[in-house]
Amino acid sequence: MHLLDENRCREVIRRAGSPFFRGRVDVVSGVLVEAVGIPAGMGELCRIERGGGDPIEAEVIGFRGDRTLLMPHGNVVGLAPGQSVYALGRTFGIEVSDGMLGRVLDGFGHPLDDRAPIPGGHHRDVRQAAPRPLSRSAVDQPLSTGVRVIDGLNTVGRGQRLGIFAGAGVGKSTLLGQITRGTEADVVVACLVGERGREVRDFLEETIGETALARTVLVAATSDRSPLERLTAPWVAVTIAEHFRDQGKNVLLVVDSITRFAHAAREVGLAAGEPPTVRGYPPSFFALVPQLLERMGRTALGSITGLLTVLTDGDDDDDPVADALRGLLDGHVHLSRDLAQAGHFPAVDVLGSLSRLMPKLVTREHELHARHLRELLSAYRDGRDLVDVGAYHRGTNPVLDEALERMPAIQALLRQDVDDPTPFEETVEVLKLVSGLAGVPR
Repeated sequence: MHLLDENRCREVIRRAGSPFFRGRVDVVSGVLVEAVGIPAGMGELCRIERGGGDPIEAEVIGFRGDRTLLMPHGNVVGLAPGQSVYALGRTFGIEVSDGMLGRVLDGFGHPLDDRAPIPGGHHRDVRQAAPRPLSRSAVDQPLSTGVRVIDGLNTVGRGQRLGIFAGAGVGKSTLLGQITRGTEADVVVACLVGERGREVRDFLEETIGETALARTVLVAATSDRSPLERLTAPWVAVTIAEHFRDQGKNVLLVVDSITRFAHAAREVGLAAGEPPTVRGYPPSFFALVPQLLERMGRTALGSITGLLTVLTDGDDDDDPVADALRGLLDGHVHLSRDLAQAGHFPAVDVLGSLSRLMPKLVTREHELHARHLRELLSAYRDGRDLVDVGAYHRGTNPVLDEALERMPAIQALLRQDVDDPTPFEETVEVLKLVSGLAGVPR
């Protein structure tokens, strides 16, 4: 405890010894503040004195002539031209500690659950560089999620980045709850971006559950919060995940949703004067996403497995956000509205989903059984219409015949109750029985 206090004192002295530059607010427009006379760099924090109100921190997001463009960390109420602005000489950072487990934080890392301040901790800058490519360890160990359709047919590795692509109301949150409660990860860091306020408590109590809460940190920036807070929340979440990763733990980082993170980036970028490109998204968004994703992965110390949801507008998988993410991720799980409407949960479209790292994570036997089951599902999909109208005759297609025979068992494997996690080894054994592929080398 003495060492912790000494480190804090050194940090206070360092900040106190840094020069402060004073400017003034010139224009307040929407969520943007324009200041003059303040030499601050991109990403630097500034403090705005709000007259009789509490000062507010703001972040430099761009420049317009001799004006510095600031995005406040909060509401702009009370800001007015002429107020003093001070450059703090540092970028945004948070205090991280093990005391965050079981807590709910806002998009800037402050407690949101009306409980006591988080004890202990050390300072970490939120915008850090990703681990160097050659310092990363290979992703060669599976991470059990407890969900059979993922563990058996789209196996996830420790340190992998996987996207869940789904339209609204297809069971995305339900699947996240299954994974969060059933995963073997040591720590879960969940980040809700742009959700409705009531959904935070629902996610906490229903999706995560009381049992998993003890190993979970929840970061929430609801839809009514400033665009900068919604943009910052995933960076805060990955910074917290890095704290636990550096302790040698396997961390599952859930971001729901990356699409609303993109919307916040669009608001900030357009306010800063960036030119709109595809569907109004500024160029900075397509540079930010790789920087965020590369912070995840596996190192010599531990791992951060990223699970990012992508809300496809109108079930359009060619949405620019979905298209950009698909090329950066190590795999994708596609949720089907047709399956959801038929009462099939989790509504995972096996043939439309893929884990790129699965061959490196599972045995040759597991891979061949999974491949054969996919073959059966493909034959069933292609021949189902003929079967339904009675135009198919048994014996015409041996693969379709086998698929029809095994389909009840396959459906039982792919469907799963939300409160029924299945151990990874059990999933593999069931997959072998359902697949029925003979003569597979071990």
